[in-house]
This record gives sequence, C-alpha cells and structure tokens, in this order.
Amino acid sequence: MDEKIQKLIKEYKVYAEENGFKLNPNEKIVENIVKMLLKNEENFGARYCPCRRITQDKEKDKEIICPCIFHLNEIKNQGQCHCLLFVKK
Repeated sequence: MDEKIQKLIKEYKVYAEENGFKLNPNEKIVENIVKMLLKNEENFGARYCPCRRITQDKEKDKEIICPCIFHLNEIKNQGQCHCLLFVKK
C-alpha cells in the first residue's frame, strides 16, 4: 500500500477515535475510499468526498471535503457515513 494512503488512513483513524466512532473495519473499503479522496485532491485541489457531487462552486464544495459536514449526522442516524469510511463503534 502506498505510503500516502497509509498516512491518510492513520489520520482518519485518529480523527474517528477522537470523535467516538471508527473507520470501517473492511480495510479494502477504507483503502478504496482513501484512494478516491487522494484522486479528487489531485484532480480538484481538495479531498472531496467521492460519494458527493462536486459543483465547482468552491464555497459550496467546502461542505464535501472529507470529513464532510454530513458525516456526524449520518453516523448518528444510520450507523455510518454515506461513503462508508466512518462507522459507529
């Protein structure tokens, strides 16, 4: 696994633990999501959530930079965020 991917997974793992949830236990899902986040960063300049539409409106798109503004409510209400990166403990 690429060093950049591993580093980002570690960062998201710490973030999740600090906020009372965890990364998806399926490592393949986590790795694929992180790859897509890095691809979005490369293509669009930010780690936009891969399951949200990028509008090209920088102000509006700030909401979908991972972790997006929606993830906390999604985890609380559905047990996971929309893209399955974060899940309830």
